[in-house]
Formats: sequence, structure tokens, C-alpha cells
Amino acid sequence: MNEKKPPHPNRPIGRERDMARAEKTSDQLCAAYPVRGGDGPSSYAVNSVYQRGAVAAAKEFISKAIEEKLGTEILLSSKTFRIADLGCAVGPNSFFSAENIIEAVQLKYKSQGLNSQTLEFQVFFNDITANDFNKLFRSLPSNRQFYAAGVPGSFYGRLFPNASINLFHSAFAIPWMSQVPKAVMDRNGPAWNKGRIFYSDASDEVVSAYEAQNAEDMERFLHARAQEIVSGGLMVFFIPGRPDGTPHSHTLPNVIYQILGSCLMDLARKGVVDEEKVDSFNIANYLMSSKELENAVERNGRFSIERRENLDHFFAHDTVYKSPQLLASQIRASLEGLFKQQFGDEILDELFELYGKKLEEQQSMVESGKAVVFLLFLDA
Repeated sequence: MNEKKPPHPNRPIGRERDMARAEKTSDQLCAAYPVRGGDGPSSYAVNSVYQRGAVAAAKEFISKAIEEKLGTEILLSSKTFRIADLGCAVGPNSFFSAENIIEAVQLKYKSQGLNSQTLEFQVFFNDITANDFNKLFRSLPSNRQFYAAGVPGSFYGRLFPNASINLFHSAFAIPWMSQVPKAVMDRNGPAWNKGRIFYSDASDEVVSAYEAQNAEDMERFLHARAQEIVSGGLMVFFIPGRPDGTPHSHTLPNVIYQILGSCLMDLARKGVVDEEKVDSFNIANYLMSSKELENAVERNGRFSIERRENLDHFFAHDTVYKSPQLLASQIRASLEGLFKQQFGDEILDELFELYGKKLEEQQSMVESGKAVVFLLFLDA
């Protein structure tokens, strides 16, 4: 575990200026597109069973962390407990997470001999501005125990006032970077990623560009949260990652993206899509190893890692990755907006039909992929 650093370390003035400039432009830099909204069979709400399973599997860990690590002074200082869910998408998984957290905080409150009936909860649901917030708020549970608010914007910049949030939560959103690395988009540079849409099976220069972009984004992410969280607050993150010692190309989510990229190239060879559009298209997603994650926290210097659980056992029981059609539907729900922006919606049905077939043909390759979800608890 990391030794906790002083709460207000001295920072070079130039670095502060750079961070502030990055925060102001975070929305402009954000290259991610929203998951598919609505309630249809291809919507994210229907095709996020895997994420829901991980949230359920981690409930006990989260309850224990809140019981042991959440500062008691927080419960005594205010009658309102504020939770922020970063990268909430369209629900309902965000609601399950909020309910689990609220239940654990209420138990902590009671354990201190306090009347939990006097404690109110406010949950801020954050995602990029193009997210289907209408769908999110239409789906709010009628019997919820919290006041809900939407906060649109990139979480790579400031979202909340200083010292205003008691607990941050994020599930599966942090691997999405603020933008595709610029070096990867330079046709004349060594990191030009021709013929691929991802970094994992690309050249060392491409991998290095993704690593650098991720490190920069994590610095901005933690810098913003350090200002927004109250002293003694807690951050709980589900972060899909790369098992230590596993090559990028052998990590399960990366294998899935590699197969999707090969489908695009097949369509390009058939003349269905312009190959130049494929060459200029990259997915802004990066899977960190545990060491990279620890280094990011250490560089920030404002948080300590109170606990880290590896939910690698969860994948052994997950049915989504064992069903090519379910997997294709989930990936489409997550990435359709991104592909539509680059290639138009005319190719989507053909692309994901081919993708489902390829996943079935290469099922052994998918099943051999290594995977882990880091459940990370950071103490402010």
C-alpha cells in the first residue's frame, strides 16, 4: 500500500497552469462518444449485464471498505452525504451502485450510534454531454433514497466545487481516454497506426503513444478529484486492466477490439468502407497494469491506496464472453456512436453481423485472453 502523502504538496507553478489549461479544454479533447441510449434490444441498458455482474460481485468489498475506511468525521460534519458516479452511462447499473453505497453508509452511520434517518443522500450522475441523460432520469427508481442530479462533462477536468464530494465511484469508464493520442493520427510519424484501430497489436511507437496519453489523463483525473473530494473521503473505482506480465495483445478486451478491427479491414477490402477512414480511426481506450495504476496514484501524491482487489475470478463465471452474439451486442451498444461518427450508420448492421461471426470462429482466441478488473479504493 502507498504511504499517504501530505494533503497539500507544493506544486510547480507551471505545472498548475498546465493542469488548469487542460481542465478548461477537457470537453473539447474528449474523443469518446456515448453508449447507445434508449430501451431497444441494441441499447446499452439492455446490453450491460457484464458490468452489472461485476457491481454485484463487489458489493461486499465496497461495504467493508466504507465500514473501515470512510472517515467518521464526514458523517458528523454534515447531514447530507454526496456521491458522484463518474461515467454513469444510461443506467441501471449506476443506480445499483448508488444503492449499494448508500446501504453501506447507513450501516456505518448506525455503527457510530447515529440516527441514519436524519442522513440525506445526493447522487451526481456524470457522463459526457452527449450521453442520453433523458433515458437515465426516466429510469430512476421510484423508491430511491437519494436526490439525483446530472453533471455533464468530461471527468478529465473539474466537475464539482472544492471539497464537495464525500465519495467518488466509477465503474468501467476510466480506461476511456480523453482523446486518441495525437502521434497515432500523424500520417508522417512513426506511430501512424495504419490498418489498425487499436494499440494492442500495433508497433512499439503506437503502444508508447497510448501509454503516454493514459498517463497524462490519469494525472488530470486525479488532480481534479483531489480538489473536489472532502478530507477523509473515499474513491471506489472498477477499472478493467491488464494482468501483470500479460502482453497487451493477449489481454481479453484488447483481443476483442483486434477482432473488430479485422472486420473493418475486411469491409475496406470489399469496398464497403474507405480504407483511409479505417486508417484514421482509433479507439481511445487503454488498459493499465496494476503497476501503472499505482504509479499514477503515487505521482499525484494526494491519495493512498487503501485496498485493491483483483476481480479476475469474475470472468471465469461470466457468460457474456462465452457467447459470441451476446458479446457482439454488448460491444455494439458501447461503441456504436463512435463507429457511426466515423463511418455512418449504413455499415453498422453488416459490420456487427460480421463481428459476431468472427467472434464465433475465433472463440478459442477470445477464451484464451487474460482479463482482470481492478477494484480500487483510494483514501483522501
